Amino acid sequence: MTRKGKKKTPLAKTARTCKQILKVEPALWTFVENEGIEPTNNAAVRALRRAVIWRRTCLGSNSEAGSEFVARLMVVVGSLRAQGRDVLEFLILALRSGSPSLLPP
Repeated sequence: MTRKGKKKTPLAKTARTCKQILKVEPALWTFVENEGIEPTNNAAVRALRRAVIWRRTCLGSNSEAGSEFVARLMVVVGSLRAQGRDVLEFLILALRSGSPSLLPP
């Protein structure tokens, strides 16, 4: 028996998992009902891949300020690449003028 007095059966974990899935079941079909929503999270995984590889190979940062800088720079680079814009050109413009926009032209 468990703390709550319920019997612990071999299928108890499976039954709990099924109950949790049934609670969110309507959301599982959002991609079928709404055009343009992908059934996978591949785009999100691809967006994070470069940052994960950088962190693994460079062993991260030694300070909170360094971590914030890297995070912000990765957001800038990811945004520019998604828009098909040149990263180096943007960074040079940022250093010269101080206020380029990440919004698509």
